[in-house]
Amino acid sequence: MDTPERESMDYDVVIVGAGPAGLSAAIRLKQLGGDDLSVCVLEKGAEVGAHILSGAVLDPSGLDALIPDWREKGAPITTEVKEDKFLVLSEKGKMGLPTFLMPPLMSNHGAYIVSMGNVCRWLAEQAEALGVEIFPGMAASALVMGEDGGLKGVVAGEFGLSKDGTPGPNYEPGINLIGKYVLIGEGARGSLAKQLIANFGLAADSDPQKFGLGIKEIWRVKPENHHPGRVVHTMGWPLNTGDAGGGGFLYHAENNEVYVGLVVHLDYKNPYVSPYQEMQRYKHHPEIAKVLEGGERVAYGARTIAQGGWQALPKVIFPGGALIGCSAGLVNVPRIKGNHNAMHSGMAAAEAVTEAIKAGRSGDELAVYAQKLADGPVGRDLKPVRNVKPLWSRFGEIAGVALAGFDMWCANLFKFNPFGTLHHLKNDAQSTGKAADYKKIDYPKPDGVLSFDRSTNVAFSGTNHDEDEPTHLKLTDPLIPIAVNLPEYDEPAQRYCPAGVYEVIEGEDGKPRFQINGQNCVHCKACDIKDPSQNITWTVPQGGSGPTYPNM
Repeated sequence: MDTPERESMDYDVVIVGAGPAGLSAAIRLKQLGGDDLSVCVLEKGAEVGAHILSGAVLDPSGLDALIPDWREKGAPITTEVKEDKFLVLSEKGKMGLPTFLMPPLMSNHGAYIVSMGNVCRWLAEQAEALGVEIFPGMAASALVMGEDGGLKGVVAGEFGLSKDGTPGPNYEPGINLIGKYVLIGEGARGSLAKQLIANFGLAADSDPQKFGLGIKEIWRVKPENHHPGRVVHTMGWPLNTGDAGGGGFLYHAENNEVYVGLVVHLDYKNPYVSPYQEMQRYKHHPEIAKVLEGGERVAYGARTIAQGGWQALPKVIFPGGALIGCSAGLVNVPRIKGNHNAMHSGMAAAEAVTEAIKAGRSGDELAVYAQKLADGPVGRDLKPVRNVKPLWSRFGEIAGVALAGFDMWCANLFKFNPFGTLHHLKNDAQSTGKAADYKKIDYPKPDGVLSFDRSTNVAFSGTNHDEDEPTHLKLTDPLIPIAVNLPEYDEPAQRYCPAGVYEVIEGEDGKPRFQINGQNCVHCKACDIKDPSQNITWTVPQGGSGPTYPNM
């Protein structure tokens, strides 16, 4: 059948992603431009917040700048941090680190424990009240480039493709959403941002981006185990064996809910590491188990986190648009916070766009935005901590963290980093070692009380994909998983995926076969990052597919 021609809709600004960056940009645009600026926001989740997953302890500085009276307006941000604990775990024990040893930037004083999904839902209400058009369930699946080579818009709302990728009987071609400027706020490792970074060479002068995989569960615990406002961060066990780096968290939110999670750095070498299994082990530590005992898990999810820091930021501007939020990679690694920087970046981009449009410009590079990002609150937040991740990666947990602490203290007290700027030498895929050099890890079986198998947990993410749609997980070469990754790395996709998407099974001919269970995908993007052959590309599925997080 002939593919129908797409219709087009024109806006002043098109924003991809209804996360904290995209919504902050939309709100700021309308605050500055009012009815003179037309703004739309595309969200691939079935509703705003459905694909948002974050820890999250929120530094309110971004929200204070965007909506100073957010408290009076009823923002779902009520649980202020009252207690800050940092623990080093052994397999059965713990050692508390005094907070006075921590650089001041590590303090969570004045921060709030929040569901970022609910915060984004509230931000969407504020945006719509100002006249922003928000389209949930509309995945931006392709770029629309102008004749001059700049970004002109995106394709959104394509539905009804058959499994083979051809238009089915109910095919809808979607529409071209065209803007004078397009802001990309898809989150870490977004598919459009990845294309733009490659097309425009935006990472040519930056270090390889580094990532962590955050795995999170929400538990409803017994009232006597609940301490609203308590924040616990941990390092050490189970990630202190030399196989992987990272750390855990336990945040006591409202309504007897506790957010428990583990962030595993994806530059681990041992291909037998399973971040999901490490998270399930983590919950059995006495310090964690005593909080969860007698409670129930109510939600599960996973998401990658950009951890490369200042030196891994790509060029954030290109003809026709800009990268905002975690599409650029604005997480402060030691603070485990990026939402405030996402909001600051969205506002900075909006201010640059408004200035450009008022001057009669369109489709050019927003140099003012890049300057605002470097010189403003985002740059001031990221530059002093730029050596934390490379020190950890090079020297391991104990020495690396100690050196990072020294570097941060010098930045705080003397306004300089004694190590200068250390660089990331490899991406996370290149860090993966050969299976022959490592022993398999004997993970304990889940007990069904504190720990669970992947398929059981995925059911608590609300994940759903149309079984008739083509898989959104693309293999550059379908032979590589069995011909290369299996003999050399024991095909680590079986283990790094926190949703059981990838399996090696026995085919009808008795030979191993690589199977993709795309319907399980929680859109974490770990496969796009960690596959040692860089053979997997994550693309957006049909709009509305994927997880349906209630309050992550």
